Amino acid sequence: MKPRNYAILGGNGVFGIHNALWLLANANPRKVICVGRNPEKPEPFTLNVGRDDPRYAYHQVHIVFEHDRLMELLDAERPDIIINYAAIAEPALSFKRTARYYDTNVTAVARLCEDLMARTYLERFIHIGTSELYGSVDRPAREDAPLKPTSPYAVSKAAGDLHLMAIYNTLKFPMNIIRPSNAYAPGQLLYRIMPKAVICGLTGHKLPLEGGGKARKSYVHARDIAEAIGRVIDKAPFGKTYNVGPVGDPISIRELVTKIAAAMGLTLEQICEEAPDRLAQDSQYWLDSSAIERDVGWRQTITLEQGIDEMVAWGRRYHDFLKTYSREYIWRA
Repeated sequence: MKPRNYAILGGNGVFGIHNALWLLANANPRKVICVGRNPEKPEPFTLNVGRDDPRYAYHQVHIVFEHDRLMELLDAERPDIIINYAAIAEPALSFKRTARYYDTNVTAVARLCEDLMARTYLERFIHIGTSELYGSVDRPAREDAPLKPTSPYAVSKAAGDLHLMAIYNTLKFPMNIIRPSNAYAPGQLLYRIMPKAVICGLTGHKLPLEGGGKARKSYVHARDIAEAIGRVIDKAPFGKTYNVGPVGDPISIRELVTKIAAAMGLTLEQICEEAPDRLAQDSQYWLDSSAIERDVGWRQTITLEQGIDEMVAWGRRYHDFLKTYSREYIWRA
């Protein structure tokens, strides 16, 4: 990859952090800046990204309330590539504070891209979408599948994607959309299923297995997503949307937790207890990722079993810190 400046919005979240780690290791960047709405998280979540690397910097800027500061930062750093992970992304809670989802996932994106269209330094804008906007499916969804969002969160993500498609089709805004399946990686906050299961296994707390864990999902590691983005930046035509999901069939959450328990030498019953299903829980997410393989040669490289081993190792390494950290979603500004 040629030397470039990169800006990662939502860069204080686990997927932005792994993207920064991947860029620093593989993309020969001139600079990687991460932008997040809060101060940097502690080491178990930031994984020491960019430590002692002069090519890396973190900036605390809120993309909704500090759009002026965001544009000042981007104009000063002049990123060739902007990768947008910034989103509020908790589906069940989106029924209560819906406007906050639209503010971040739609309005902030539209405002940002409108200003970026006047910036000559921007080479490409990569927007991170979601598989949830397809709704529950009984076969792998392609990028042209009907959008069937079942939560305000998924509606907001669909709206953001559709806005970007419109400004590409009419104004040729240089963008691509990446729709990952359920993503995970070491450093993920503990309200998510994989780190929560690991921490429950280490502490003896019980994981609430919502709906008995019958919902089926497809899991992809954040490093694989970062690799997909790198390939899209270098090889993909503008305007294309790409699904990024694993090879093979989805697995139930119950099966996933069973695998995590086994990796820790435990049984499912030792880790979890039955709980009511999540509000608006879709029964199955499943992506057809053949387009990105065909266009840029990307394919999943990290198996679920390898990823689970990484998650368990991370949990054990930072156990003393994580055992007291909240396992619930925390609303932030």
